[in-house]
Amino acid sequence: MAEIFTSAFWHQYGPLLGQGTIDTLIMTGISTVFAYLLGLPLGILLSITQPHGILPRRGLNRVLGWIVNVGRSLPFIILMVAIMDFTKLIVGTKIGIRGAIVPLVISAAPFIARMVETSLAEVDAGVVEAAQAMGASPFQIIWKVYLPEAKPSLLLGGSISIITILAYTAIAGAVGAGGLGDLAIRYGYQRRIPSMLLVTVVFIILLVQGIQTVFSFLSAKIDKRLK
Repeated sequence: MAEIFTSAFWHQYGPLLGQGTIDTLIMTGISTVFAYLLGLPLGILLSITQPHGILPRRGLNRVLGWIVNVGRSLPFIILMVAIMDFTKLIVGTKIGIRGAIVPLVISAAPFIARMVETSLAEVDAGVVEAAQAMGASPFQIIWKVYLPEAKPSLLLGGSISIITILAYTAIAGAVGAGGLGDLAIRYGYQRRIPSMLLVTVVFIILLVQGIQTVFSFLSAKIDKRLK
């Protein structure tokens, strides 16, 4: 382990760790964007179609809830392997950064939908009722009441979602997705270089701490209850 503190170690493995960190951030960033494009509308629909929602649709709500529950129940590594053919159809490859993005999005979107639904449930019902009394349309209530009022909670949920996707990228390294997870598997486990395993773990922890700190700061800045 002492070799971590030597220049020889960083000369040999530094470029790999740097590229692995970049690949992890790329996978996490792109997957988060697309997962939110699916999960945010789905979470809003789950919220507004509940029996006490602004557009109650019991049947639709049950179907959406079932889809989300099934999506959240599948272990990521099993999902990734199961949809490899679909992944290749969409992005042209089963491995690498592109090969990881499709299963990351499919796995994260249901999780994000539940996070969004939970955040919107925290909005004061009185504010929603006031907007309805003033004749606001469902779209206006969503855009001007739900989302602004739930912004601090949505940001905190966003940090949890990003960290979850980041953790999934490490798992994706087991099947050749690249990034820090791939380095941990190839060098730390297969080639028996414990120092590489330790460094990749430290890098992932630092990324997680950085994401959590930034989002917690932003959430506190915009939370009206703390002003």
